[in-house]
Amino acid sequence: MNLHQPRTLGAMIFCLSIGLGACAARASGPSAELKGKHFELEIVADSASRERGLMFRDSMPADHGMLFVFDRPDVQTFWMKNTHIPLDILYFDQNYKLVSMSERTPPCHSMSNDCPMYPSSGPAQYVLELNAGTAERLGVKEGDELKVTR
Repeated sequence: MNLHQPRTLGAMIFCLSIGLGACAARASGPSAELKGKHFELEIVADSASRERGLMFRDSMPADHGMLFVFDRPDVQTFWMKNTHIPLDILYFDQNYKLVSMSERTPPCHSMSNDCPMYPSSGPAQYVLELNAGTAERLGVKEGDELKVTR
């Protein structure tokens, strides 16, 4: 097996998991567009990665985000335990339409599990975390579409 096969297989699995019809060889990482703004994405699609999320990170570039991919639409609940940076949490349905959001969600540095929970207002299959204030700056509102590309 050559060294590029695992990365290519991972890219194909990612594309299939988000329903993209065509994928070229991996030239750069996944990205998304929201309200005309381009974001480089870090994809988290397994339980361990989703649980860890952006925990323990001290910053995230302004043009980056983390996209959580779930197997099916459901009410998704997030919290900010051990997350050092405030975030906008945007919940999207299976068609990448914005269902709800938690803006300027503050970090939670609690040593116990008493951090507030932030649930979606309806079923969501994708959750995008961006730096706090990004949604407001872009004028994001319910019903807006996220365009995910490679």
